[in-house]
Amino acid sequence: MNERGAVSYVAVSQRVVVDAHGTRNDALDRRWAAFLLHCGLLPLPLPNDTTAALAVLRRSPVRGVLLTGGNDLAAYGGDAPERDAAELALVDAAERRGLPLLGVCRGMQLLQHRFGVPLTRVRGHVAERQVLTVDGRERVANSYHTWAAMRTRPPLQVWATGPGKVIKAVRHENAPLAGIMWHPERMTPFAEDDRALFHDWFGASA
Repeated sequence: MNERGAVSYVAVSQRVVVDAHGTRNDALDRRWAAFLLHCGLLPLPLPNDTTAALAVLRRSPVRGVLLTGGNDLAAYGGDAPERDAAELALVDAAERRGLPLLGVCRGMQLLQHRFGVPLTRVRGHVAERQVLTVDGRERVANSYHTWAAMRTRPPLQVWATGPGKVIKAVRHENAPLAGIMWHPERMTPFAEDDRALFHDWFGASA
């Protein structure tokens, strides 16, 4: 928010959590609110219902879309096909409108899947600290994934890599679509590189 009270909203996808009664709930890690506020942004959580999610996107003054982590893709054994459908529709809508979209962990995997990039099981990528190479520069981030891509294909380009030549970030060669495999909301303290990325990617007002 800026000093005049203007708010920069970002539409945020949520994970599917099934409770003890079998109820399918949408849930968002509380740390996302704190991190996005740190970046000058506010989250607008989206339901895992395609029609409703697209309606919110059309009718709300959001600066972009954030696809969060959690839930494996159904194509790789995940149990939340409704989330896959909603998020794929959001990618399509963002691409049509030229709206910035950033996928985090599972969100990046969905973006890769959308463009036909295969994922594979990997080991050694669940760690609180891992050295990555981003745009030719090393940085430390976290890593909490067991699925990854070892190669990409147009229109996606490699943006960052990690141990074992695992792709840690991608970006679209023409559209404002990108993905990262680390969790900026779980960093303590929040990393300045991540704050700058989110602030600039979504054009935060403050």
